[in-house]
Amino acid sequence: MVFIDGDGGEDAGYRRSRSRSAQTRRRGERGQHGESGQRREREPRAEGGTEAQAKDACLRLLSDRARSRSELEKKLISRGFETEIITRALDRLQEIGLIDDADFANQWVHSRHTYSGKGKKALAVELRLKGVDQDIASEALSQIDSADERERAAELVRRKLRNKPVEDRDKVMRRLVAMLARKGYSAGMSYEVVKTEMAAAADS
Repeated sequence: MVFIDGDGGEDAGYRRSRSRSAQTRRRGERGQHGESGQRREREPRAEGGTEAQAKDACLRLLSDRARSRSELEKKLISRGFETEIITRALDRLQEIGLIDDADFANQWVHSRHTYSGKGKKALAVELRLKGVDQDIASEALSQIDSADERERAAELVRRKLRNKPVEDRDKVMRRLVAMLARKGYSAGMSYEVVKTEMAAAADS
C-alpha cells in the first residue's frame, strides 16, 4: 500500500504512480484534442447521480490509494452526489470490505512510521484529519510501542549525523530536536535521543 510521505511530500512509489497516471492522462488528452494542447474539459458534476456512479467513483479513487470512508464521502459530496446516494454506496462498499477504516488506519500507521519516520502524535493528527474514528485510530497507534518509537527517532538522527562533522553542538542539537518534534515525537524523547546519538557519534 502506498501513502503520502513526509511533511507534505510523497513516498517514492506514490510519486511514480502519480507520474505514470499523469502521463497517461496527458496522452489521452492529446488523443482527444490532437497536439494543439487544448485543455480537456473538466469532468461534469454528478448532480445527484446514481448509486452505481457513486460506487464507480469510489473504486477509481481506491485504485489510486487506500482511503478512509470520510475521505470518500467528501470526494462524493464535492462531485455533487446526494447524501442518500453517498450513504448507500459507501455502506455497500463497506459491507464487501472495500472500505475498512480499521485496516486503512493500520496500514497508514505502519507505512508512515516505517517509511516517513512519523511519531505517534503526528500520526494521531493525520488519522483525525482523515476522519478516522478515535477508537479505531488508538487501536492502530497501539502497534507502535515506546521502544519502537524511540528506535525510529534514533534512526532519523543517525541518518542526519552520518558523515557530517558537528562544529556547533548546541545548534545541531536544536535542529535535530526540532526535526523530531515536527515528526511527532515528544520533546522529552527527542532531547534524550539526540543527546545519546550525538554522544555516540562523537565517540565513533
